[in-house]
Amino acid sequence: MLITLLVVLIPRKLHAGDELRVVAPSCSAGPMLEQHRSIREARFVGLGLRLSYGEHVAECDDFGSSSVESRVADLHAAFADPAVAGMITAIGGYNANQLLPYLDWDLIGANPKVFCGNSDITALQNAMLTRADLVTYTGPHWSAFGMRDYFERTLDGFVACLFRKDPIALEPSPVWTDDAWYLDQDDRTPEPNDGWWVLHGGAARGRTVGGNLCTLNLLQGTAFMPSLADSILLLEDDLESQPVHFDRNLTSLLQQREFKGVRGVLIGRFQQRSNMTRDLLEQIVGTKRELAGLPVIANIDFGHTSPMHTLPIGGTVQLDTSVPAIRVMEH
Repeated sequence: MLITLLVVLIPRKLHAGDELRVVAPSCSAGPMLEQHRSIREARFVGLGLRLSYGEHVAECDDFGSSSVESRVADLHAAFADPAVAGMITAIGGYNANQLLPYLDWDLIGANPKVFCGNSDITALQNAMLTRADLVTYTGPHWSAFGMRDYFERTLDGFVACLFRKDPIALEPSPVWTDDAWYLDQDDRTPEPNDGWWVLHGGAARGRTVGGNLCTLNLLQGTAFMPSLADSILLLEDDLESQPVHFDRNLTSLLQQREFKGVRGVLIGRFQQRSNMTRDLLEQIVGTKRELAGLPVIANIDFGHTSPMHTLPIGGTVQLDTSVPAIRVMEH
C-alpha cells in the first residue's frame, strides 16, 4: 500500500539553557503555583531548562480558567518571543477549544516551537497540525513534574522525544499508578503492568493524530479537525469516560468520512475508575467493522495514568503486532 505522508513542521529540539514557557490554555495554573514547587523546579533545573510563565497563567475565573483573550494572548506571546524555545501546558481542563477561532495560525506556523501537554490540550494540538502543519507533543503537563515518586519513566520519555532526534522504541512500564499523588505524595499504589494488549494483528506506518478521544471529537465538522489519511490514531480517555462512553465516542470517530485512511490504532491505558477491562475493550473493538484488518494495540503508557510516554501529534510511528513493537520514527 502506498503511504503518502504530509509535510509537517518539526520544531527544534530543546537544549540545556533553553527557556520553556508555562502556559494555561485550559484550566488556570493559579491554584498549583506553589504546590510541590521545589520538586517541580528541581526537575526542570536538572534538564537545564529555565522556566518562564505566561502573563495570565494565574488568572482564575468562576470556571477555574481565564478569559479567552488572556489565554490567546499568552499563546501568541510565547510563539512570538524568540527567547522562548517551547511551551508546556500547566494542566488540562475542558475549554481549550474556545481558543481555536482566535489563534493566529500564520504566527504559529512561522514560529514552530515545542508545545507539550495532554488531555484537553488535544484540541489545540490537532488544530495546530491542521492549520499550521505543526508537530506538537502529547506528554506531561508542567503540573506533573511535581510528582515526587514513580516519575522517572515519564521524565525519560519527555527527554527522549523533546531533546533527541533518534527513533524511540516504546516499551511497557513494569508498574503504573493511578492515584491522587497531588493530594498525598506518600499514599501511592503502584500496580503491576500486564503489558500491551494486542487486540488486532498487523503492521502499519503512518502519521500520528489524536490524543484524548472525547476532545478530538469536539473538532469534528470544524476547520480544525485533522486529516485522517495515512494516520495512526492515538486514543485515550479519562475516568469520566466509562466503557459505554468510550464505545460511543469511538463510533463517532469511525463514522468520519476519512476514517478509511487510518492505518492503525494505539489506545492508552484506562484509569481504574473508568471501569474499562480488557474483555470489555475487546468486545468494543470487535464490534467495529471499520477496524477490521487494522492493527490495534491497547494498554499503552499514555493518557491519564503514570508513567506517560511523550508522543508526537503529527509525527511518524510504525507498529508491528507480531513482535510486538512500536517505534516513533519522526518526532
